[in-house]
Amino acid sequence: MIADGPAGVAMLGALFDSAPDGPAPRVEPWMPAPVPAANELIVDNLRRRRAAAARVLAACTRPATIVCRTRRAWASVREMVSGGRAPRCSLNRPIGAAREFAIVRTELATMRRISDRYGVKVNDVLLAVFAGGLRELLRSRGEPVDNLELRAVVPVSLHRELPGPARGNLLGQMIVPLPLWIDDPVRRLVSIAADTATRKRGVRPRRGAVVGGRTVRWIALTLLSRQRMMNTYVADVPGPPVPLYLFGAAVREIVPVVALMGNIAVGAGAFSYAGQFTITVVGDGAVCPEVDVVARGMEQTLRSLEASRHRD
Repeated sequence: MIADGPAGVAMLGALFDSAPDGPAPRVEPWMPAPVPAANELIVDNLRRRRAAAARVLAACTRPATIVCRTRRAWASVREMVSGGRAPRCSLNRPIGAAREFAIVRTELATMRRISDRYGVKVNDVLLAVFAGGLRELLRSRGEPVDNLELRAVVPVSLHRELPGPARGNLLGQMIVPLPLWIDDPVRRLVSIAADTATRKRGVRPRRGAVVGGRTVRWIALTLLSRQRMMNTYVADVPGPPVPLYLFGAAVREIVPVVALMGNIAVGAGAFSYAGQFTITVVGDGAVCPEVDVVARGMEQTLRSLEASRHRD
């Protein structure tokens, strides 16, 4: 399944059962829709273009709306560029289509024990663990990490601030510095947690672009291959706490996969499901094929945090 954000997780309740003896599937005859004729396609395309033009004209008659959207967009841009430019490293080069994957498996209880021990969030533990993996990768490449602090884009779900179930994706985003120069995993975790606690207070919902259109999106994607605001991407999505079933068969594992764009050659996605906590490292096949090195560094960091959780 391809989905995004908490609203995508909410879809699992409609697609899967919470018990192995769920309702029997209703099989109905299926017939494909007829292939549209050429004139139908032309009419549909013209209708879409007319609707888009109408939206633009309607926006032009409401300048206050444009100003409001511009202010919201500027707030997001200001958050992205705050703290300076991302440092140069071998992880930020234009990427291709090939992907490499590595999975780090642990238990949600383990992540919570570590977070409770140091009074931080599970997401802070994830960031600290991923930072340990990136540190291991860059050191294996012979790159200095003594003064290196990478910048990670982290989506923040804002659904919990609104009543009712998640409908659509209401997300903000923040830039979190990952201090690779800190060798001790505990000190690195505490530093990241202090930073995220401050930055979360300024997160605003991410809205649609002020200017739309295919050309503008193409320009934005082109500029992403040369951007210097972020080095990597990390996402953590809480999943169902109980096992799910499909036609009576248990869903044993759910593996998250994040998308890479522009010149971000490595990222990580985490998903909790039925007590499991699964982290997937995604790397570009040409720029960052050594995702196994990142995963190994993450596992070492996780073991260190787990072993030191009783240390004062």
